[in-house]
Amino acid sequence: MSAHRPADAFRLIVAGGGTGGHTYPALTAIRALQRRLWAEARPLDVLWIGTADGLEARVAPAAGIAFATVATGKIRRSGNPLKMMSAANMKDMAKVPLGVAQARKLIADFQPDVVLATGGYVAVPAGLAARLCRRPLVLHEQTVRLGLANRKLAGSATRIAVSSESTVPLLPESVRGLAVVTGNPVRPEVLAGHADKAAETLGLAGFDRRLPTVYVTGGAQGSQQINGVVQDALPWLLERANVIHQCGPANVEELRRRTTALPASVAGRYHLAGFVGPELPDVLALADVVVSRSGAGTLAELTALGKPAVFIPLATSAGNEQAHNARHLEESGAAVALLGEVTGDRLRDALGPLLVDPARREAMAHRARAHGRPDAAERVVDVLLSAASG
Repeated sequence: MSAHRPADAFRLIVAGGGTGGHTYPALTAIRALQRRLWAEARPLDVLWIGTADGLEARVAPAAGIAFATVATGKIRRSGNPLKMMSAANMKDMAKVPLGVAQARKLIADFQPDVVLATGGYVAVPAGLAARLCRRPLVLHEQTVRLGLANRKLAGSATRIAVSSESTVPLLPESVRGLAVVTGNPVRPEVLAGHADKAAETLGLAGFDRRLPTVYVTGGAQGSQQINGVVQDALPWLLERANVIHQCGPANVEELRRRTTALPASVAGRYHLAGFVGPELPDVLALADVVVSRSGAGTLAELTALGKPAVFIPLATSAGNEQAHNARHLEESGAAVALLGEVTGDRLRDALGPLLVDPARREAMAHRARAHGRPDAAERVVDVLLSAASG
């Protein structure tokens, strides 16, 4: 918070985080708002409310954004209502009133034009405080189904920005009129990759560019499940495609050891990486098919780019949201969803038709693009400015 901020500064409070799915869309929206205001020679003053141990505690300061923490608690979900009343949940629920009081003071001092809540447990006290302070509250939902925090805050919202038309009927009828379909903000750099640059940067001299390229990723830390099924299918896969496999830093040595016996005729088509960082946009540009988890951020990027995908949802995702995300795209032919037990055989069955048929890939890419919203950040900015102006 700046003690000497310009009188005409647009003031934004962001509340949300815990994971990248809640954090990065918020950061992308902030940058888009900043660009919009710069074009009008108007400054932006931002305060991010989060938790000390969430991803946002690193991301916000690294981006030069003022950061403050409030008390909040994690609710441990269960299909059994009695288990929801556990001692740990009761203890954490007791933190919420303190968090609301802390957030209320921050909001009263900062006097934001609008509060943006992107989900995660910290969004609840901040969103409730925004209502108490009579400040416009915009919710952003990244997934097809409304997350727990946004469900709690829906009745307090001025606007509800959702990522899919399919979300609107799932909202309580009383707040559906507040919904605006914006999509999920995607970092602009993700949309500006160059396939040839990926080949050069990663040293993919052994790739056969006449064959399709498959990008396999289990997220920043990798996925043991995805690594295992890809390894089972790898000899078959390399007969039909080039593969870039982002396996997680902790898994590189083991996978390298396990793949040393690949036939020399195909070994050059396999590129193993622990982590894919700044080169990700170029890797995505090169990829003809992606095998990955189905988190909201991944879906937003792949549909904005129009990439055919085979999704292996994380079974332990909150509310089983990854399975719902994957199934939602599969129902319209925009992806393949592998649910339940996933084996090398099932992966082969899913990838085979896509690898041998370019027309099939293009048809899936076309359907994926129909779900994509590359301008989602700009749409969220429109909603924020509209809510702030009343």
